[in-house]
Amino acid sequence: MVDLPNWAGPPVPLTRSREGLAWLDMLFKDHGVLRALYGHTHWVDTGLMRAAQPSPARLAWAKRQGFKTILNLRGARPTCGSYILERKACHELDLTLVDFPIRSRAALDRETWRAACGIFDQLEYPVFMHCKSGADRTGLMAVLYLHLKRGVDLETARRHLSWRYGHIRQAKTGVIDYFYDRFTAEGAACGQTLPEWIEEGYDREALNRGFQDNWLAKILVDKILRRE
Repeated sequence: MVDLPNWAGPPVPLTRSREGLAWLDMLFKDHGVLRALYGHTHWVDTGLMRAAQPSPARLAWAKRQGFKTILNLRGARPTCGSYILERKACHELDLTLVDFPIRSRAALDRETWRAACGIFDQLEYPVFMHCKSGADRTGLMAVLYLHLKRGVDLETARRHLSWRYGHIRQAKTGVIDYFYDRFTAEGAACGQTLPEWIEEGYDREALNRGFQDNWLAKILVDKILRRE
């Protein structure tokens, strides 16, 4: 499935009851209560912050800190309370909301990788980037940002895929690490840049077949932590 970024427009006006239901959905179904205790915010560099799904209060904080763009790696989810409130808050705060669904449990298609490599040249900075828990998809994109936008070597950039941020490479989300492993072995070793390898050497089906997760880590991430 091809997932591409979309600049969100004005939200549909909410009735008081619909907004109340959205809050309940965000807090309890989408685990917003837990995120209220720990927002999992980390600076990638002075232009980019990575985080878990923000509440309207967190978005108001981001506005006060001078952020211009919210990069939502969960994508547009019209029935999800977190997204309904996020879109409303971004509109009211005059924050640009960019919805870019990134998948963390299977290798991305070439078109999505191409868009991911180019997205950071299209945004107004500083950027507040988030997924649900701030562990996997934000890590994937933080590596791309540092390596392609800031020229950081890949090994150093990959520190954003670690236990420190809640990323568990032994689970299905480890396919992200495996992607970078294969580029290092197949592309970088032959002098290719990451975008060149994605265009010329990347085999999504082979990468999905080659990756093996650990069943215990899978239970931890999927059943206990309930990651997306």
